[in-house]
Amino acid sequence: MNETSEAELLTKAKIVLDRNDRKLWTVPASDLYPHQWLWDSCFIAIGLRHLSVERAQTEILSLLRGQWTNGMLPNIVFSPQHSRRERELWRSYLSPYAPRNPYTSGLTQPPMVAEAVVRIGKKMNLPERRSWYAKVYPHLIRYHEWIYAERDPHQEGLALLLHPYESGLDNSPPWISELRKHSMPWWVSLIEKIHLDTLVNHFRRDTRHVPPGERMSNIEALAYWAALLRLRRKAYNSEAILSRSLFAVEDLAFNCILIRANACLKEIADTIGKPLPESQMTNMSRTMAALEQLWDEDTGQYYSRSFASHKLIEEPTIATLLPLYAGCISAQRVARLVELLNKPRFFRSNWPAPSVPVSSPHFDPIKYWQGPTWVNVNWLIIDGLRRNGLYPEAEKLRQKTLALVVKSGMNEYFNPLTGQPAGAANFSWTASLTIDLLKQG
Repeated sequence: MNETSEAELLTKAKIVLDRNDRKLWTVPASDLYPHQWLWDSCFIAIGLRHLSVERAQTEILSLLRGQWTNGMLPNIVFSPQHSRRERELWRSYLSPYAPRNPYTSGLTQPPMVAEAVVRIGKKMNLPERRSWYAKVYPHLIRYHEWIYAERDPHQEGLALLLHPYESGLDNSPPWISELRKHSMPWWVSLIEKIHLDTLVNHFRRDTRHVPPGERMSNIEALAYWAALLRLRRKAYNSEAILSRSLFAVEDLAFNCILIRANACLKEIADTIGKPLPESQMTNMSRTMAALEQLWDEDTGQYYSRSFASHKLIEEPTIATLLPLYAGCISAQRVARLVELLNKPRFFRSNWPAPSVPVSSPHFDPIKYWQGPTWVNVNWLIIDGLRRNGLYPEAEKLRQKTLALVVKSGMNEYFNPLTGQPAGAANFSWTASLTIDLLKQG
């Protein structure tokens, strides 16, 4: 890519971010997503720091407004202009820990915040960086402590998730598999059996903006809604939920991101001269060690694991490559994952890595997290390759990702076979991470 085309791409990315800017935060896409999402804002801040450090800081501080008093960072902070429907949908106010203003959801999302904070800090001189880190450190330490207190009840090292929305990879095959085994309500099964699921289209907001074939199915959406109702009835109390539920997953992607977030948290603490609590250091070490429990030697892949059965959910997805991003696996494991990345009809495609292997029976090139290429996950893989010293491989994937955006624009996701755009147009994290990838060159 020459300097002229890089400059044009940078300009297009800035236009998308300007369009989606709401002053305190950036919406993922103007029509489909009117609120602030947790890991979206983290990815957005990572790109914004190249344009304005102050605006990137505001993005993160706005996110922290929604933190619960128990330390949880919710996956959604609702826009005041669009909060009435969502307030009654989620009813997070049932929990004594939820803020009354702003309104939020009752779940979390992959903990990308510490990564974003550190990357913003790298753009500052040391005194400014220390001031920035000191401001956000109390929020981050409370969040990480909440993850281990609430989502690692047996102190095994792996955080569990209570709903697919918490994974960020909403309808990926492992979650669909677990949902059908443990959490499919009878009434949803009946609707599926008598083919009444098309009625759901009248109530779905996402399929008014995106073709239904590019989103999760109506049956999946109903089952996810039912799973959310169960959490709501328990006022989002993790202990109460786990006492009566088999639907909990030690999600591979979440735990890989948590390992990296822990390392970033330690860097923040070291920079401001605040030693991490001993319990947190123990938790961090435990998680790195526990990641290897998710490895399956026979298939040469990492998988998520059912919390109830402690059995691996052997449904391959792009998450199997995210231990590269975690940065704590052996050179032998790294080599095996790079083989998968380059394996034909697996993760090697015409365009950057698909969210599900092309050979998978679940693969659908345009259906949300069941096959399309996503820029954010490929960004995680690129970063992991770099930190493992695999610079040629990282550069190849970086160039491939930028070429995709040049070809098809700043969409939410893309067909990995044809490169055609899918999902919402003018998507913020695609634009923001495009800026970051350009600046890496």
